[in-house]
Amino acid sequence: MELKELDQIIKIAAAHKPKRIAVAAAADIHVLKAVKRAFDMKLVVPLLIGKKSHILTLSASIGFNLDSLRVIDEPDPVKACSTAVKEIREGRAEILMKGMVATAPLLKAVLNKEEGLRKRDILSHFALFQTSFYPKLIAVTDAAMNIAPELNEKIAIIENAAEVFHSFGNKKPKVAVLGPLEVINSKIQSTVDAATLTQMYRRNQITSCIIDGPLAIDNAVSPLAAKQKNIHSEVAGNADILLTPDLNSGNILYKSMIFLSDARSAAVILGAQVPVVLTSRADSEETKLFSIALAAVI
Repeated sequence: MELKELDQIIKIAAAHKPKRIAVAAAADIHVLKAVKRAFDMKLVVPLLIGKKSHILTLSASIGFNLDSLRVIDEPDPVKACSTAVKEIREGRAEILMKGMVATAPLLKAVLNKEEGLRKRDILSHFALFQTSFYPKLIAVTDAAMNIAPELNEKIAIIENAAEVFHSFGNKKPKVAVLGPLEVINSKIQSTVDAATLTQMYRRNQITSCIIDGPLAIDNAVSPLAAKQKNIHSEVAGNADILLTPDLNSGNILYKSMIFLSDARSAAVILGAQVPVVLTSRADSEETKLFSIALAAVI
């Protein structure tokens, strides 16, 4: 299935049984507003963990009735993260969401070797964008987690992203491995990695997706640019996933999409046993809602 709008993610999530979402340090008005909307749409059933009195006060201020929901009183934000992970590990929740707590303790709880939610060695950030400048939803990875991923780490990032598209029914998403140009230059490691990943795909060492690279960003998303450069591939001009060379380029591309275009977005952390909704306070309520819906679909 090729999706064109993020609203379709909400429809897919609403068509299934609501997922249970554990919100760590849930006493955050912006997070609670998004969780309330997702609950009202029957996308999720929240489990709220944090300072109970504060959660109740904030929820009442936005008309969020918690009578039918579990609220666990844990005033310490770090302990709230561990409690949320424990609830998931013991089968009482299926999604983890960050509330009023720093990212580091949440991820530390997720990555705990004995009591965490490890699935792969690599966690990666996955953002899905809707923009009028592209005819379908397009993903960017990794914009927030891996600083300078090496080849094996890039393989894991690709596998994480491909699984998301599989959950939409797209069994062979098209991955453009980005670089500053579309030819291999031994002095530019991103182009060498891109060529290796492409060859691994061609030799069935990576089977979850279609891979091509190196591709400059214009060749990845513009059929005209690909044609002008005489690039012939299934991916060029038609990418589903943009794999960026490193965190610098990924973060710049991610924020450029948000602040310099009309893009709407959803973002999650992948690679754990469950998706992690890890939005920032700067993200809109809509972005938080779409992110929750995306996690519910995954």
